[in-house]
Amino acid sequence: QVQLVESGGGLVQAGGSLRLSCAAAGRSFSAMGWFRQAPGKEREFVAAISWSGSSTYYEDSVKGRFTISRDNAKNTVYLQMNILKPEDTAVYYCATGPSPIPGRLKNEYNSWGQGTQVTVSS
Repeated sequence: QVQLVESGGGLVQAGGSLRLSCAAAGRSFSAMGWFRQAPGKEREFVAAISWSGSSTYYEDSVKGRFTISRDNAKNTVYLQMNILKPEDTAVYYCATGPSPIPGRLKNEYNSWGQGTQVTVSS
């Protein structure tokens, strides 16, 4: 498994932006994903990116507002979040797994970060 550390969460007003970062310990040739979990809800897929960065996938509600990217030289994946809405409020987790191909399912990932809180006020 790979150790992952997220950062960049915080409190922002609706319409604002945040950029989350996830640093991976050691080199990884795997896809990486972002998930989120709101209070009382299941953890849900947000975005994923292939190891090469050439393929990205997004949950429908964040398409056009969020952008996932990665810098393999820094072993870091990013989630740029624009036009934030109150319903984006959640703990955001990054994850990685054994495959270089990104997936939308939690069971495709076997290493998870500790999460970072994002709160969007209305």
